[in-house]
Amino acid sequence: MAERTATVAASVGIHARPASLFVQAVKDTGADVTLIAADGRTVNAASILSVLSLGIPFGASVTLTSDDEAAVETLANLLETDLDQAE
Repeated sequence: MAERTATVAASVGIHARPASLFVQAVKDTGADVTLIAADGRTVNAASILSVLSLGIPFGASVTLTSDDEAAVETLANLLETDLDQAE
């Protein structure tokens, strides 16, 4: 199982736009990915409602896990990008 911790770079955290971009990227990988908040809450990373329910702020650390190591790396790198600025 691949695991990586990332620091959220979206300037206002994981709200609607960053969550939408992130969840779409998860779906594009085709992998089962779990997102774990710093407080230990765990959700399916492909569910936008679940991701939004975590209320992850800017600068928070989150952990991604999956059997697909490439997916974990790609998604962690995405979270470490300011998705509010991404076009």
